[in-house]
Amino acid sequence: MPHQLFVSPGACSLGAHVVVRELDLPVEIVLSPPRDPASRIHSVNPLGRVPALLLDDGTVITENSAILPFLADLAPGTSLFAPAGSAERGLIQSWIGYFSAEVHAGGFRQVNRPERYAEDPASHEGVRAQSRRTLHATVAHIDRHLATRDWLVGGRFTIADAYLGVFVRWIARLGPEFAEFDALNRYREAYQARLSVLAALAAEG
Repeated sequence: MPHQLFVSPGACSLGAHVVVRELDLPVEIVLSPPRDPASRIHSVNPLGRVPALLLDDGTVITENSAILPFLADLAPGTSLFAPAGSAERGLIQSWIGYFSAEVHAGGFRQVNRPERYAEDPASHEGVRAQSRRTLHATVAHIDRHLATRDWLVGGRFTIADAYLGVFVRWIARLGPEFAEFDALNRYREAYQARLSVLAALAAEG
């Protein structure tokens, strides 16, 4: 049995799915909506979250910060990553960490699920508003970095870009105050034009 990557349409697992397509890896893509109690993801990842990578020996790897480098290392020498011990590898992993901690957990999760951070429903809009302000500043840092670059590191598409593209797509739906980021708007167009992204989105429906 090949490795299996569990993904859900619209989720952050798109980044890992894109890497599988970029590298043409022999990894089976398994669509598995996490909010469906009958979804197989719950028997693979006890947290019921995607992405989850089920290896052919039964090992399960979770979290984008682990899965993205693992997938890239299945294709030694790929331009999507960098050699162990290199500064570029460190920079790529640094951006992945930033997106996971600051953009996803520190931003979108609070905007989308304020009930996790405040029990009183009356305070949820306040949580959302503050989280949007925080997320705006977080995104502005990325926009400044991309102002003179096409991609995040080394002038080429890497696993960090595969991950960032997820959030750049989400940002486009947040409203007019997030439409001012010219670099990210340009980046989104380039990301969504990649054949790997088009194939992943088509497969996820």
